[in-house]
Amino acid sequence: MSTWIVLGVIAAAVLYIVMVYNGLVALRQRVSQAFADIDVQLKLRHDLIPNLIETVKGYASHEKGTLDAVIKARNSAIAAQGPAAQASAENVLTGALRGLIALSEAYPDLKANANFQQLQTELSDIENKIAAARRFFNNAVQEYNTGIEQFPAAILAGRFGFTRREFFDLGETRGQIEQTPQVKF
Repeated sequence: MSTWIVLGVIAAAVLYIVMVYNGLVALRQRVSQAFADIDVQLKLRHDLIPNLIETVKGYASHEKGTLDAVIKARNSAIAAQGPAAQASAENVLTGALRGLIALSEAYPDLKANANFQQLQTELSDIENKIAAARRFFNNAVQEYNTGIEQFPAAILAGRFGFTRREFFDLGETRGQIEQTPQVKF
């Protein structure tokens, strides 16, 4: 009788460990999937930038410094690896793009160009999708990090190779991005 009790306790413990492990795997996969969603949106943005630059070149070709800054920032963003490096590179790219879009104020013909307006609308749409994907990713990371830190999963997480993940943080530019845009007529 006591043998059956011991076997039952061992079986319950093994079953519990398997359940905790599977739960942590599911959380890790959710984080990976969420990061892939961000990556897709960033690739769309990266693909849009050359068209935007070509359109601006036609109207403001002497603004070479601004155009070169956008190209350099785009190339850095494409090469960045991992959430922290990508977030930093994307912040630089966002700043460079703002400079590029600001050129349209100095060039009324560019601002009125239908192609430029369409690209600007597409860029704005992609930026909104990136923000949504970033929120989803950060939520998934928060759930995953909480899952590996809660007892008793914390005891098993380290042994099975589950480590903390980094948030896709906006860093110092958060204040600029969260500011309400000013509209002037």
